[in-house]
Amino acid sequence: MFEILIKDQDKMIKYDIGKSLLDILLENDVFVDNPCNGRGSCGKCKVKILKGELPSITEVELKLLKEQEIKENIRLSCLIEPKENLVIEILQKERKNKVLTTGYMPTFGFKSLVHKKVVIIEKSTLENVYSLEASICKAFDVKELDYNIFKDSTDLYGTITGVFYYGKLICIEKEDTKDSLYGVSIDIGTTTVIASLINMNTGEEISVSSMVNPQKKFGLDVLTRITYQLENKEESKQELQSEIINAINNMIEEMCNKCSINKSNIYEIVVSANCTMIHFLLGIEAISIGKSPYTPIILDSKNIPAKEVGIIANQASRVYCLPSVSSYIGADIVAGIYVSELHKSKEKILFIDIGTNGEIVLSNQGKLVACSCAAGPALEGMNISSGMRASDGAIEDIKITENGIEIKVIGDEEPVGICGSGILAAVKELIRIGVVKKSGVFIKKEDLDKDDYRYDMIQLNGKKREFILHNHKEPILITQGDIRQVQLAKGAILSGFYALLRHENIEMNQLDKIIIAGQFGAHLPTDSLTGVGILPKEVEGKLTYVGNSSKIGAYMALMSSQVKQEIEKIAKEVKYIELNTIEGYERLFTDCTLFK
Repeated sequence: MFEILIKDQDKMIKYDIGKSLLDILLENDVFVDNPCNGRGSCGKCKVKILKGELPSITEVELKLLKEQEIKENIRLSCLIEPKENLVIEILQKERKNKVLTTGYMPTFGFKSLVHKKVVIIEKSTLENVYSLEASICKAFDVKELDYNIFKDSTDLYGTITGVFYYGKLICIEKEDTKDSLYGVSIDIGTTTVIASLINMNTGEEISVSSMVNPQKKFGLDVLTRITYQLENKEESKQELQSEIINAINNMIEEMCNKCSINKSNIYEIVVSANCTMIHFLLGIEAISIGKSPYTPIILDSKNIPAKEVGIIANQASRVYCLPSVSSYIGADIVAGIYVSELHKSKEKILFIDIGTNGEIVLSNQGKLVACSCAAGPALEGMNISSGMRASDGAIEDIKITENGIEIKVIGDEEPVGICGSGILAAVKELIRIGVVKKSGVFIKKEDLDKDDYRYDMIQLNGKKREFILHNHKEPILITQGDIRQVQLAKGAILSGFYALLRHENIEMNQLDKIIIAGQFGAHLPTDSLTGVGILPKEVEGKLTYVGNSSKIGAYMALMSSQVKQEIEKIAKEVKYIELNTIEGYERLFTDCTLFK
């Protein structure tokens, strides 16, 4: 048994040899940024070795670490296996992500599946003997009761309240509790989880809680987490489920404590999420989603007892999971379709939720076709040399002028990296000022005059050209590899747009509206989308932002049985198109990577 002292946190942990330093740290709840889940491809899991010997530096580390970092004994924790006592320093801080909790909501009528009824139960007498069960059945006008109702209490005389779900009496409470009727709507994203505590009598959102999805320790994207499940089989199902269930229970606890509400007065939890997250939530293997032909185990909506998955609320409470269309068009997108009313529209509308995957839906006067494109993690700040999530310290917007570089930083802090909206803004500006060509290649520094304001913004790293975005303490750079990552994301999304339009014989200029949904899109200015060509400039005036439509859809389903039915109907009507099966798609993708 050996020890690792984390000096910056004054924390000592013990370990046995046989695991990577990253695994040891994560198992002991030490935050280390690891987007690729320890596969040695992202170069983010850096730690500084202050004392102790480690194996020789690997070729991958030589490639991913800067020369100065290597001199300072900085290593990638996923690639080293310690075998003695160490003293280390963690180089990243866990920062609070910006979380989008609001969005557009269409008008709809409340008609929840949960309701309460108050009655008075008289005790029987010698002259008129009857069972408690018979009295309750008569008072509530039901034919029979679940015997489990009497397990908690048999003292159900006097004023009692019956809780009904789908017209069935699911539990009985002492006294008049009709004013205590609550539900929870949850949006489980790959990156963040958002929960709302709802007064189901009024529809009021009385508390909101959000957090980073704790499954991030298994990888920051869906495919990395699926790979983790593939490599760890049975134990991984339990691990992935436990992480998200514990997160939900903690958020429910937080909201109830804040509002002085008893969890036993929560009767329904509605969940919207992508298809993989729903598999993880329910403890169902998701491996088939990650390999061709990308077949999910479940797609339809699910309505199950909350206690069956471990969510702590009323003993009889239910969890309702919205339906998905396919492995990569999940319930979050179906919710977005409903909230945006695409199924009712008489217009030609393109809907997109931009993230690691770009989910796109085309409504051709109510006819719905959809596709998913692998936008890649660049748009969320990953796979970028100085990339990070949209949290405090992230550069989110950039302007380059002859007087210098103006940056906007989340939290007004000293910048430590650049997030997805920032990298798009940077690339847009580099194209505008001519530092990056339409092909995506940097111009040569030697082709600029030394008095050109752009000259000192470009540096050579060997033969590689880099743009100096910020040069205080740790330099923040834009590299040729970063430009390439944006090109790949642009190509994926734009080719998806054109593929759906061609399927329906629609030209881009015939679109009436483009709807941008989700966390990333909400923080993305129109000129960044059109500036790098993710969208052509001809649609600039047609963009509408709807915010977190997944969360709003979950709320609407919680408050209305009719919304549930309509969302289930929509999921069956969407036609999913696999882009790789389209003739000429590879050529289309390549054309769409060019900056125009």
